[in-house]
Amino acid sequence: MNGIDDNVLSSLERQHASGLTSADLIDVCAAHGLQLSEATLRKYVQLGLLPRSVRVGRKGKHKGSLGVYPVRAIRQLARIKEMMAESYTIEEIRRDFLFVRTDIEQLEQTLGSIFQALARALKQRRQETSAQIVVREVNQAKRQGRELVAQLSSIESLLCRRPRLRGTETIADVSRARAS
Repeated sequence: MNGIDDNVLSSLERQHASGLTSADLIDVCAAHGLQLSEATLRKYVQLGLLPRSVRVGRKGKHKGSLGVYPVRAIRQLARIKEMMAESYTIEEIRRDFLFVRTDIEQLEQTLGSIFQALARALKQRRQETSAQIVVREVNQAKRQGRELVAQLSSIESLLCRRPRLRGTETIADVSRARAS
């Protein structure tokens, strides 16, 4: 993935679980060979290629708030840069490949909200004998939710790597070219 190995991405996601400011995001990308300017970051967000930042208040009087991007934006940036290197246009990337990214992220957020609500409900009922059964069911559903999101993300990644057809080439032509 264009300069950033998957283990590094996973490590960055753990280190910066609360997100990255735009300056931090640009610095991390630069440290891993992904060129990104503030203007390009804003453009990609406006086009829906990257998630919007979330405003997070800073502790202390009159400190204001910061815009924080989820670390997964680095994965998306790497994917975008990789596809651009393969001569895809921004519009092709947006239309043909990353069309489902926002929906996957929304699904992940919705599942998170559901599991938080279930956790609050279970906290109030933890003394009930049936609570343990429900806890096991919730944990199983969480695992299944994570697996679903991972599988959908994987499918999206596979679609991003499909061979690009030009002109009158058919899939058979591309397959023959790969085989030789």
